[in-house]
Amino acid sequence: MKFLFKAKNDAGQVREGVVEAMNWESAAKILGKNGLTPITIKEQVESHAILKSFEKIWEGVSQKELMIFFRQLATLIEARVAIVLSINTVAEQLDNKYFQIIIKEVSDDIKDGMSFADALEKHPEVFSSLTINMIRSGEVSGSLNKSVTFVADNIEKNYELASKIKGALYYPIFVLSVAFIVGFLVVTFILPKITLLIKDLNVPLPWYTSVLIAVGDFMAQYWWAVLLMIIAGIWGFIYYIHSESGQREWQVMILKIPVIGTLARNIYITRLVDNLSVLLTGGIPVVHALLIVSEVIGNQVFKKIIVQAAEEVKVGGAMSNIFFRKQEIPPIVSQIIRIGEETGTLSQVLGSVGTFYSREVDSTTKNLTALMEPVLIVILGIGVGILVVGVLMPIYNIAGQL
Repeated sequence: MKFLFKAKNDAGQVREGVVEAMNWESAAKILGKNGLTPITIKEQVESHAILKSFEKIWEGVSQKELMIFFRQLATLIEARVAIVLSINTVAEQLDNKYFQIIIKEVSDDIKDGMSFADALEKHPEVFSSLTINMIRSGEVSGSLNKSVTFVADNIEKNYELASKIKGALYYPIFVLSVAFIVGFLVVTFILPKITLLIKDLNVPLPWYTSVLIAVGDFMAQYWWAVLLMIIAGIWGFIYYIHSESGQREWQVMILKIPVIGTLARNIYITRLVDNLSVLLTGGIPVVHALLIVSEVIGNQVFKKIIVQAAEEVKVGGAMSNIFFRKQEIPPIVSQIIRIGEETGTLSQVLGSVGTFYSREVDSTTKNLTALMEPVLIVILGIGVGILVVGVLMPIYNIAGQL
């Protein structure tokens, strides 16, 4: 940290300047050693603070950028390059300005005497508790390079997992979005013109055609209000699922959706066993490791289960006792974990389970698009069918009677 000071020397002259120190007390001691009596000491507000806030909103830090950072850092540390020089060297390669600012602050804190883990802990919005604890474990055990490699591998697995899921969902989301936009435009601008012909003929119409005519007339006049309501509904839904209660209910509901629920459960199990395996391999105690995993699992249902498992281990029990009682955890996973606990090979068996479920997630995501294609075809077919039966068929019938 940098502090602005105003102080008097032995001759009574007032001096002003900047001093670097860990805290206010350290700054005062440094001034005293230099024969200065502090008058005021204030922490200097960094000139890039506003830039940092702007860059955070604009860019943030992605999992891919974190993965590359730790992968390159591990390479430099393995080559016995000093930690500060390694961090600064990797930072120079970053394109993300916000991430560069964060890494520069981490480097400065290490220069001021902080440990690497403590410096990372000052930025919880970028570095997860799992990452921080793995780095701390490596510093204590003297195997920082191994811990940084573990972190890079773990972030890479999570990144690949998220990428697979996003890739599988892009296609159906794109198709449904385009279908919705086209449907909105058709009902708003094209349908009223088509139904105008039917109304001019002044003949009896089926009830469903009358409904479509009424909908078309309403949309022609109030499409802007409907559009605002749709936007407000989407915004309200996003706001709700990001609230504490809404997020919990949404995460519970996802686990109950056919196919999607199975995929989500496998994803959370993969995260659970992979992250727990990494932490245990890094020497983190079981209870602490479980609590860390509960914070990064990403689902309130699984978080509650993991916290209960940590409480069970804390009183001398086994985590598998809790897992056996939870339907969200497949019995085979609970059984394998029990074997690992009894044989003292928990981190190894967790790694094997993680490999199996990672393959299951990979297989499911590859087939997800194929599974959803029939559903998308049915939805689009229903929309087209409604327009054909409700509008075009009456036109053909009336034309045939003329």
